[in-house]
Amino acid sequence: MLNLSTISATYQEDAAVQKKRWIILIVLNLFTFMSTLDGSIVNIALPVLVKELQLPMAQVEWVTTGYLMAICAAILFFGKLGDIAGKIRIFKTGTVIFIIGSLLCGLSASLPFLIASRVIQAIGASMTMANSQGIVTDIFPATERGKALGLIGTFVSLGSIAGPSLGGIIVSALGWEYIFWVNVPIGLIAIVLGWKVLPKDLVRVKSRIDLPGSLLFAIFIVTLFAGLLLGQQLGYGDSRILSALIAAAAAFLAFIIVELRRTQPLLQLSLFKNPLFSLSILCAFLVFVANFCFNIIAPFYAQNMLNLSPFYAGFLLMLFPISMVVVAPLSGALSDKIGSEFLTFAGLIVMVIAQFGLARLHDGSAVALVGVWIAMLGVGSGLFQSPNNSLIMSKVPRTQLGSAGSVNSLVRNVGMVVGITIATTLLFNVMSSKAGYRVTGLIPDRPDIFLSGMHVVFMTSSAICLVSALLTGWRMITIKKAKRAKNAAV
Repeated sequence: MLNLSTISATYQEDAAVQKKRWIILIVLNLFTFMSTLDGSIVNIALPVLVKELQLPMAQVEWVTTGYLMAICAAILFFGKLGDIAGKIRIFKTGTVIFIIGSLLCGLSASLPFLIASRVIQAIGASMTMANSQGIVTDIFPATERGKALGLIGTFVSLGSIAGPSLGGIIVSALGWEYIFWVNVPIGLIAIVLGWKVLPKDLVRVKSRIDLPGSLLFAIFIVTLFAGLLLGQQLGYGDSRILSALIAAAAAFLAFIIVELRRTQPLLQLSLFKNPLFSLSILCAFLVFVANFCFNIIAPFYAQNMLNLSPFYAGFLLMLFPISMVVVAPLSGALSDKIGSEFLTFAGLIVMVIAQFGLARLHDGSAVALVGVWIAMLGVGSGLFQSPNNSLIMSKVPRTQLGSAGSVNSLVRNVGMVVGITIATTLLFNVMSSKAGYRVTGLIPDRPDIFLSGMHVVFMTSSAICLVSALLTGWRMITIKKAKRAKNAAV
């Protein structure tokens, strides 16, 4: 039974909180950026880890996917826990755990220890991700809430795609350990600042944790992605892989049944009854899938095909976030004037063209041409992300904004894992077909085999963006028809 506690005041009525609201947003965005950055920053270091740890690419890939998998498995649980125990309390705890995990990652001397440290880091990240949008919703007045949520969405997107570029510079200058250790001083500053400016929680809802739903969802995520990723090494016909995928399907079906029957579910399935919300969430998922196809492949292309050092590869890949950081605020501001539908559609068309251009590259391509396609991908993402985030949050009632934020974060992280899985599965399958034997890593002196796989990956990511563009175009036409019908009725 839901029990609402008596609230004497809100954050909007607290003058002291309102005075510090933009500083609070800075703290939230620092951890938003770092936690999403760490989902992709390792990608640029994967070729280095492959050499230093003397392991195949398919195994080292778990450093990235283990982090994202743990976030996906835990984020809904911590979102619900934030509603019960206090979103700010859970956020603060998450910041400390994230910093501890970052420190341990840099101290790792073996792959198992590094993956375990990444899971600790991911638990802290999921605690901050699950509650940051809810904190903003509670603190910022309605007249500024869209702008604040838009800024968080921008930092999420920047963190997600800036990893390879920033990571390349750090790896070259300091070593791979520092891609984790850089979080420690920045995180400590943010923690100290956060403990000073973040207010005490106003706990409004007393409820029970949905333990069956939480457990079933975690089983679904772990078995699904473990099956997909291990299938690259063992083959999808392996009985253990098939068992994992069957277990994932069963766990997901059981999760839906349990959630529909519970009065206090882990996931508010009623959110998806709104078709425009569901469509916007689906488009966001597809875009993150496509972008992470690029994120996992591009570092290997830049370093192994173009023979760039991690330092210069990082600068080349930096064109993506630079383009996005310029375009995203402009797109967000423009969407307030002309609406979000056209901008999301235009952004996706630009992404389709850029992904198709990337699919035409080879080992002799001019670095300038590569830079053009990467910059275009950033421009397209910048045009799409801010307006689409605004559409997502505007299509749900005020009482469900927290749940919508958690779903948005979950979909984003699932999209990252799916993108990595699709990219590496296609890459290894095409490479294996060309080589005549099973391949799970780069083949020395055979750039043609890698390029064949890369071309298929980028053509696939281009097709994914095209599907999202078609869906967005349909959404744009539907909204226009609804507006016309409404005006005609008036």
